[in-house]
Amino acid sequence: MVFSSILFLFFFLPALLLCYSCLPRRFRAWRNGVLLAFSLFFYACGGLYYLPVLLCSTAVNYLCGLLAAPGRPNAARRAGLWAAVLLGLGMLGWFKYAGFLSANLNRLGVRLNLPPIVLPIGISFFTFQGLSYVIDVYRGDAPCQRNPFYVALYVALFPQLVAGPIVRYSTVAREITGREESLSEFSQGAARFLFGLGKKMLLANAMGEVADAVFAQSPAAMAAGTAWAGAAAYTLQIYFDFSAYSDMAIGLGRMFGFHFLENFNYPYVSQSVTEFWRRWHISLSTWFRDYVYIPLGGSRRSPARNILNLAAVWLLTGLWHGAAWTFVLWGAWFFLLLAGEKLLWGRGLARLPRVFRRGYTLLAVMISWVLFRSPSAAYAGAYFQAMLGLGGASDGQTAYYLLQYWPEWAACLIASLPVKNWLQSKLPEEGTGPASLVQIWCPKLAALALLALSYLKLATGSFNPFIYFQF
Repeated sequence: MVFSSILFLFFFLPALLLCYSCLPRRFRAWRNGVLLAFSLFFYACGGLYYLPVLLCSTAVNYLCGLLAAPGRPNAARRAGLWAAVLLGLGMLGWFKYAGFLSANLNRLGVRLNLPPIVLPIGISFFTFQGLSYVIDVYRGDAPCQRNPFYVALYVALFPQLVAGPIVRYSTVAREITGREESLSEFSQGAARFLFGLGKKMLLANAMGEVADAVFAQSPAAMAAGTAWAGAAAYTLQIYFDFSAYSDMAIGLGRMFGFHFLENFNYPYVSQSVTEFWRRWHISLSTWFRDYVYIPLGGSRRSPARNILNLAAVWLLTGLWHGAAWTFVLWGAWFFLLLAGEKLLWGRGLARLPRVFRRGYTLLAVMISWVLFRSPSAAYAGAYFQAMLGLGGASDGQTAYYLLQYWPEWAACLIASLPVKNWLQSKLPEEGTGPASLVQIWCPKLAALALLALSYLKLATGSFNPFIYFQF
């Protein structure tokens, strides 16, 4: 079940809101029970056979959190921490990487026959979320939760369960037991959800149609303009697809009294790749920073060790996204760029005009998305050749994709820039009269308009993928 579906919008969410609101606020435990039950049902709709995997992961993190809590003997605390790490990563490794390892060993002549393994939806997200809970408990950064149902609610809460953002337990620990819902919070959350729905249905899906049509072709016969149009379309699709899901998750959480941290901050206006990763998928980049890079020594060690730490982080970041050599190359590409900015050309880059810095960053990111989207490293290499004009001659496809989808291209350009922030800065923070009406009612009216347009797209189209569901 996806957020941008008839089933979710007109059956699941209304049923949940009805059951949830029928219980008085003082019955917090019962409201949490309703949320947990609906969250498990939400996950089961996407893969009933893998619901036990989610429950097993939750149980492991709950028990390991009890062992790792301050006040217990140090040996027990370390055992709890390492048990969570080994069991959690072991489960993730089996489902996500065993097939990849087997295929590569078979190519080397080592026969290893494994049964077909289906990847449980959202396993990368709920594994990292559970691990962050145990690690934070061990460090004393988060309280140990002794109620297993609250740990289950934290891990399985449906807004962020299958595609993030990765929520730290310390962010929502107090809200699990003591949040205060209000009509104002609900309306703001609903508006945020509808803006995300509009981004998904009206922008990401349109760009996805272009990207899928281009990447389905053979790069050997592809004109340079078509190759660039496909790369640009996928660059926009993946941003609006994933940031839309994050918007919907944050909005849904707020409707029920939870406040998740932001996951995107206009990454395509970045002036360096380093800045890009401070703005893109913030919950993942900060997870690797806090739980891998800094524990390895971060930048406090020698330059050589710092480079080794960066390489380890980006190898893992690439593999986290998928078990394929294209993702390893994608991680290696960002490692080279980040290491280069840190040690070689970062200072020179900072002295260039802003337009050149942004152009460099956008080109580097667009190249990375070609790697990310390509089905194989060979296809990616051929696609890069097509972008350099070494493929086929011009065939008119570029003009077709630009003219047929020009409203979506224009809307994507505007929506990828911080236009909303600029408009808000022009209004008084606590305006009265017309300014107050604009601040209060314009977002709500725009959200309702996006709902209507999104429903029309839902009713008339069948193209509605979520890219990050595969991770």
